[in-house]
Amino acid sequence: MKWTRTAASELAQDPQLRADWDRLNAQRGDLPFMGSAATLAALEVFGQGREQLLVGRDGQGRAQAMLLLAPAGSLRWQTFQPSQQPLGAWVAEAGITPDELAQDLLGSGAVGFALSLSLTQIDSLFAPRAEDDARSRHDAYIDTAWVDIAGTFDDYWAARGKNLRQNMKKQRNKLQAEGIAVEMRSFEAEADMAGVIQRYGEMEGRSWKAQSGTAITPDNAQGRFYTRLLSEAAARGEAVVYELLFDGKTVASNLCLRRGTTLVMLKTTYDEALQSYSAAFLLHQDIVQQLLEQQRIQRLEYYGKVMEWHTRWTDNKRELYHLTSFRWALLKNLAARRAKAAAAAPAAGSEASENHTP
Repeated sequence: MKWTRTAASELAQDPQLRADWDRLNAQRGDLPFMGSAATLAALEVFGQGREQLLVGRDGQGRAQAMLLLAPAGSLRWQTFQPSQQPLGAWVAEAGITPDELAQDLLGSGAVGFALSLSLTQIDSLFAPRAEDDARSRHDAYIDTAWVDIAGTFDDYWAARGKNLRQNMKKQRNKLQAEGIAVEMRSFEAEADMAGVIQRYGEMEGRSWKAQSGTAITPDNAQGRFYTRLLSEAAARGEAVVYELLFDGKTVASNLCLRRGTTLVMLKTTYDEALQSYSAAFLLHQDIVQQLLEQQRIQRLEYYGKVMEWHTRWTDNKRELYHLTSFRWALLKNLAARRAKAAAAAPAAGSEASENHTP
């Protein structure tokens, strides 16, 4: 490929670049959070202004691969990767592997005399993990889970664990006995998105995330990002937010994007003051039941680290991984020795401390 390099802001300014990005994304999963609009929202809210757009073209000038790269240190680059985006910011024709892409780009000189290039958080569903070679290293990141939406809800529910089924029944009986009206609502209109983020933020603002500084609020960077992301997606018919209400009050919320037959659950929260009612699980049960009854969606994707609660809803999981390509094999070996030394240093320090404890 022949590579060109420009400021990442060119993606916002050039409609043809956005069309090329969306065409390439469609060839590799067509994920809604990887489209040009979602990518630009992340770039403009979380970018540092140093990000670069790399475009690889064939002999006829047709874009075959596009990456947003950010400097990762001296002579090192990696894909733009804010924590709010599940995968690294690159798209390419389906036949191009990440290893081929990284080595081609390194050898092109488009990123200057770079010593290494990392593609972060690659989905093995669309780009199976290759074996390491002399100049490449593949590192596990997380396992992510998904639910296949097929068959009937009764069959799906019967296959879940006994504890989950009993707990959900217990909670619904408890709510009924206490006279609490339970309702799930879904919001899909662009005009609704600011309101759902407001309610979402109010719940997170009362949670442990508020103390850790990671809660969404309407006026912080995360709030601005998700309001824009969902509003723009809603205008295309690709956003849906599910809320569970007790007596008309929102007690749990899931922020989702959908495209084609895939629904991606981006964020979930609940009112921790009502934790004893398992509101988040009740909402999840209602969502899955509705999806199975409607049969419009075939996959419910989580795109987050598999937690114990995920395993109650599905047995499916797969790997997300990182790829680092080096200019020379010597650099890979040097990086491995440094990583080994760094890992050994804390253990050595701990041992020394123990040996000198009075």
